[in-house]
Order: sequence, then C-alpha cells, then structure tokens
Amino acid sequence: MEYTVESAAEKLLSSFRAYYNVKEFTEEEKEAKSLGLPLRALCEYYEKSQKYVVSQKAELWSENSEEFLFLFEADHLTLETFEKCKDYAWEEGTKLAHVGPGHMYTYVTPMFVCNTCDEAARKALKKCRKFKSFRFSFHGWMDLHAAVLEVQNNQISSNAGGRSVEKVMKRVLFNSKKKRRWFLK
Repeated sequence: MEYTVESAAEKLLSSFRAYYNVKEFTEEEKEAKSLGLPLRALCEYYEKSQKYVVSQKAELWSENSEEFLFLFEADHLTLETFEKCKDYAWEEGTKLAHVGPGHMYTYVTPMFVCNTCDEAARKALKKCRKFKSFRFSFHGWMDLHAAVLEVQNNQISSNAGGRSVEKVMKRVLFNSKKKRRWFLK
C-alpha cells in the first residue's frame, strides 16, 4: 500500500488511540513551545498491576509501567534532526516518568515517519541505545526504543530495543501477520 507521510502518521495514530492517550500538536503549539522539531503527537500509556490478599489494603506487590511515544514527521530525516528529536524525547520522557517505589519500567519511544532518510541517520538509529536504572533497578528502569518508517520505499528500521515497535508498525501499516501453524502430534 502506498502512503504519504501524513497518511502513514494518521494511520499509526488512529491505531494507537485504542491504547494510548494521544495529544496531537498543532503548528501554533509547536511555535509556542519553540520546539522547532517536527513533533506530530505525544502518546502516553500507563499500566498498573497489583496483587493483594483478601482486601486491597493487604497488598503483596504492585508495579507501574509506562510508555511515552513521540511521533515525528519529516520530509527528509537528517542525522542532525534525528539527534535533536531523540534527545528531546529522552529528556521529556524522563520528566514525564513517575519514578519511585512500585515503578517497573518506562519506555521512551521516538518514532519517525519520513519520505527519505540519510544513511548516517539510519546508522545512528541502529546504534543508539539509552538505558537508565533507578536505585540499582529497585525503582525500575528507562529504555529507549526508536524506529523510522521511510514512506518512499516502505522500509522500517529500528534500534535493538525498538524491534517490538517495528513489528507493531509493520502490522498496522502493512497488515503483515505471520501465519501460525499448529501441528498436532
């Protein structure tokens, strides 16, 4: 299927609305924040799990998980733009994270939708890795998952942590579901 940058971003956002709190930014909001970045939307996901005995006051354990997905649109993704957007997403994700007792993990996900991408930006994407633990992981950790969709040739690239994001993008945009075969013995 042929996409434009706008249609691919809109299809991703429409599928994310079922699970994420989606905040789209207008041009005026971008200028008011003086970002200068091609940020299209911020998607937030929060999950809390807990186990208790008899009543909720007798809690055995609880964990909080969250993900902050930053969707960027660009006609051509350069190394400089990639680095600025990645650093912005990491800084903002760190500010938004609720770190403390019960925090398990926070994923910060900069996702790029562009027509074309520099080879240097693609190499930087594949090599980028950011990880931070809080109090020797007793208060959880943060990890960076990044992915780029090049609309012109329908190519998706990701870093090692972003392989799950790459699979989601393929499933949403290209309906690529692996057929499962079950063999009976």
